[in-house]
Amino acid sequence: MNEEHLLRIRAIAEAALLAAGKPLSLDQLRELFSEEERPARQVMEHVMVQLENACEGRGFELKKVASGYRLQVRQEYAPWVGRLFEEKPQRYSRALLETLALIAYRQPITRGEIEDIRGVTVSSNIIRTLLEREWVRVVGHRDVPGRPAMYATTKQFLDYFNLTGLDQMPPLSEVRDLEEIGREIEKSMQAEIEFESPAAETDDESPGQTLH
Repeated sequence: MNEEHLLRIRAIAEAALLAAGKPLSLDQLRELFSEEERPARQVMEHVMVQLENACEGRGFELKKVASGYRLQVRQEYAPWVGRLFEEKPQRYSRALLETLALIAYRQPITRGEIEDIRGVTVSSNIIRTLLEREWVRVVGHRDVPGRPAMYATTKQFLDYFNLTGLDQMPPLSEVRDLEEIGREIEKSMQAEIEFESPAAETDDESPGQTLH
């Protein structure tokens, strides 16, 4: 395959990523082409490396996340680009951030188990918000009386925080307690440029016990 053909594939992939507004997997990118001209997976991977290199020194970057690839504004330029939008990034309560952190680190986990660790009741609004944001999902039910739902994080959670897998999260040896985990998650959130602004979570529960 000659260089001109590779440049065309790269341009098509770049256009698709700009238009999609969401991550696209290698297979989704390959499906853009007819069966006769569809590049092999290895060729597509090579093209994405080329595209990543082509973004060097520009205001945006090619980022690989759990669901695939996306083009996004580099974090260092977010303060300026953010001024284009009147709506500010959503802020979440400390209680929601702690709940999300527990699900991420202890999944699968039930609401009751979260309450046992935090020492306070988990608001139904928090669980609903996490489900609506598609950051968590029900993955089963604990085999105990009442069969409570077990929650785990999703690909959307990984995508939002620019992760390809849970192994990229800070180890608990580095993040010592729920409050600190909450601060780490909140810092990541504020680095993101939100193009939507759903109703803010207002739960004002206080931090619970330390996560060891």
